[in-house]
Amino acid sequence: MVNQQANSTKDIGFTHEDFAALLDKYDYHFSPGDVVAGTVFSMEPRGALIDIGAKTAAYIPIQEMSINRVDDPVEVLQANETREFFILTDENEDGQLTLSIRRIEYMRAWERVRQLQQEDATVRSNVFATNRGGALVRIEGLRGFIPGSHISAREAKEDLVGEDLPLKFLEVDEERNRLVLSHRRALVERKMNGLEVGQVVVGSVRGIKPYGAFIDIGGVSGLLHISEISHDHIDTPHSVFNVNDELKVMIIDLDAERGRISLSTKQLEPESGDMLKNRQLVFEKAEEMAEKYRQKLLAEAQGLTLEEMEATNATDDIPSATEEPEIVEEVATEEAAVESESEPKVEMAGAVDE
Repeated sequence: MVNQQANSTKDIGFTHEDFAALLDKYDYHFSPGDVVAGTVFSMEPRGALIDIGAKTAAYIPIQEMSINRVDDPVEVLQANETREFFILTDENEDGQLTLSIRRIEYMRAWERVRQLQQEDATVRSNVFATNRGGALVRIEGLRGFIPGSHISAREAKEDLVGEDLPLKFLEVDEERNRLVLSHRRALVERKMNGLEVGQVVVGSVRGIKPYGAFIDIGGVSGLLHISEISHDHIDTPHSVFNVNDELKVMIIDLDAERGRISLSTKQLEPESGDMLKNRQLVFEKAEEMAEKYRQKLLAEAQGLTLEEMEATNATDDIPSATEEPEIVEEVATEEAAVESESEPKVEMAGAVDE
């Protein structure tokens, strides 16, 4: 009887220990940070069970289903759907893994914004909130910040909520979770397409600081630094301008990289101090003085002084000695032709008389 039982056990040849060892042999080893394929096994009120080939179905909570807010799991997942999941945490005491879709979207969003920054692309986004420092937007699902100094708008920033703004990237730092953008730079770049150094534009004083005045020119702001107001010394821009003053200013620098436009009225002064003594004269002579400024820049580019370039241009306008005889000869030829056309009539009349 004992031999029969022994033989029976031997014939089975596959114990519970063998079965457990086989499961371990073919079981996948999952680690936090892995991206795996999974199929939705069961929808839950605040999440879903996902079959990823582990001993126990993994779980994805609703807050990990998207980079954006989700109120119901069916907004993101459907039963039997197969897709990629990020393993967020290791197995808990029940042997269950926690998954995330949000983390995958998060990584890909940072990759996308880095690419957009490298391309120096302009993006558009809706302002969803403002705070004391600036405005908040979302780019590729990521939360971005626009500092107040980079908001170029005439209305108060609180009124920007709901506005769709063009934006440029200032800082993209995934490690520090910093995404900083500029509305002003995007507007300046677009405006710069129609502007050039040496151009005279009309603007109004938007704000006055100890170091200069900010001038609104067609919806973008340029800085008229205190050193570029007049050739004469100025203690403070407040002594020269008031907010909403309308001015003619000349563009002396365009910095697309930093989104800055530098302006000058000093370069438009016919005489030193005219911006303080006779502002209207400066505006009347603005185009004339701007042309002189442009000629000066052109001369400097050629390695000449303005006087040397003017002298060169004057020399080029004088006809050479070899050109004059040709002109005289052509005139003489034309005069002879006129005379020859009239003379035959006289001669023929005389011949008939004879």
